[in-house]
Amino acid sequence: MIAGLDYWRTLPIKQQPTWPDSEAVAAASAELSTQPPLVFAGEVDILRDRLAQAAAGHAFLLQGGDCAETFSGATAEQIRNRVKTVLQMAVVLTYGASMPVIKMGRMAGQFAKPRSSDFETRGGVTLPAYRGDIVNGYDFTPESREADPARLVKGYHTAASTLNLIRAFTQGGFADLRQVHSWNQGFAANPANQRYEKVAKEIDRAIKFMIACGADFEAMRRTEFYTSHEGLLMDYERPMTRIDSRTGTPYNTSAHFIWIGERTRYLDGAHVDFLSRVRNPIGVKLGPSTSADDMLRLVDKLDPNREPGRLTFITRMGAGKVRDALPPLLEAIKASEAVPLWITDPMHGNGVTTPTGYKTRRFDDVVDEVRGFFEAHRAVGTHPGGVHVELTGDDVTECLGGSEHIDEADLATRYESLCDPRLNHMQSLELAFLVAEELAAR
Repeated sequence: MIAGLDYWRTLPIKQQPTWPDSEAVAAASAELSTQPPLVFAGEVDILRDRLAQAAAGHAFLLQGGDCAETFSGATAEQIRNRVKTVLQMAVVLTYGASMPVIKMGRMAGQFAKPRSSDFETRGGVTLPAYRGDIVNGYDFTPESREADPARLVKGYHTAASTLNLIRAFTQGGFADLRQVHSWNQGFAANPANQRYEKVAKEIDRAIKFMIACGADFEAMRRTEFYTSHEGLLMDYERPMTRIDSRTGTPYNTSAHFIWIGERTRYLDGAHVDFLSRVRNPIGVKLGPSTSADDMLRLVDKLDPNREPGRLTFITRMGAGKVRDALPPLLEAIKASEAVPLWITDPMHGNGVTTPTGYKTRRFDDVVDEVRGFFEAHRAVGTHPGGVHVELTGDDVTECLGGSEHIDEADLATRYESLCDPRLNHMQSLELAFLVAEELAAR
């Protein structure tokens, strides 16, 4: 009888690739199990405490990064731009919320993607679907689309080099509050963003006041930055799970925070069982069809001890549904003893496809879902605890609207995502200023 961390192997599992060579997969997983951890149990414990603060309404979570990281996109410039964007957003949110903002990247491991179909057909040719760089290639050829176990090991090493750079940026002075704020001043000085200039000036006055008071800016030169990804590919997540020498309990060392997607959150499924057994904080995506009963059963399975900081619900309802679908779930949790952190994912429920075939999102829909999320929490009397955004630090043209007025004709200019459309640098900052207004109003 299989027990413990491997009990998931006896359960139904979804969204796994078909590997052509089972021995090669076993060898790749075995190699991963001997590699050093990417994150450390002590860091994971600190994050759990931080998330507990957010669940209680005393902090706010900003989770942002790529839809699907690529191996070729793990360059110093692109990693720096993503980190820079998250840091800039966090300064604005910290000011608006008057509370700490937990910074978390969808980075250093977001290489695997769930798909609605196992196959893709183009021009009468059918090949396996692209499941992310850790499984296969994006090019539409039989060689590229065959699942390759060597990519598991390359995924680990790419995550390690990404994390190495994140740690250098966030601990080596790049995250200095004064520098990050100067970047935001440049954004607010743009005539298109004039409405945010007032907030930027207020932040500037606050920083000058802190300097005049002799604030310890040495401490403000560095910041905590956590990593997260969807826990999807079990041939990667299981070998990266280790027993902590301090406590004898299992931690998934591939990231600080792991979430379960809408397509794999089945109560009797492998993913929920496996992640119920690790000590990391766990997120679960909830779509508009989620019933209160399903949600409460997920709480019982993933957070039986009702531990603050353990469980985060990431709601992805769609702008048109959030105001109706979310309040019943909030009411059900309020009536229970559960203490999850609630954050909004305003991206995944708002996808549209243009007549020219581009998958995109309207910035106004993204903003409207965030507003609906805050309205629902205000109505029920619960804490809106964070925002989960697909973004890039680059000047791509993947989402419609925003202060740059990107329209359908602009999408072709710089559409670079291999998966879902992301907010660009300017749209991400604009969203941060808008969320800061909601937080200040709260």
